[in-house]
Amino acid sequence: MITEKFLEVLQHEGVVAIATQGEKDIHMSNTWNSYMRVTPDGRILLPVGGMKTTEANINFNNKVLMTLGSREVQGFRSKGTGFLVRGVATFLFEGDDFEMLKKDYSWARAVLEIRPESVTQTL
Repeated sequence: MITEKFLEVLQHEGVVAIATQGEKDIHMSNTWNSYMRVTPDGRILLPVGGMKTTEANINFNNKVLMTLGSREVQGFRSKGTGFLVRGVATFLFEGDDFEMLKKDYSWARAVLEIRPESVTQTL
């Protein structure tokens, strides 16, 4: 599901947008491509400093949409590509994945784990 093109995008800095649905409204959070880790089994891990509304929304509804991209990676027709990830999210506060990201990001209070259900190249 995670393609080589997706991994190539992660080699370049860009904004990641994460959409969650709460009881009342949709919420968007942002982070950076360079923070993202993809596990051998295809999970996406992100260090979390704040994201309190994102956490509350995921506790209400664990479905997420995430977009990311890079102008530096060849897309379908020209330079620049992006991806839409649909998945299920969980906040991790302990365990091996948490410890791994905490080593690189001492400010992380948690790890956002996304289990992709689909990954679609959009550009």
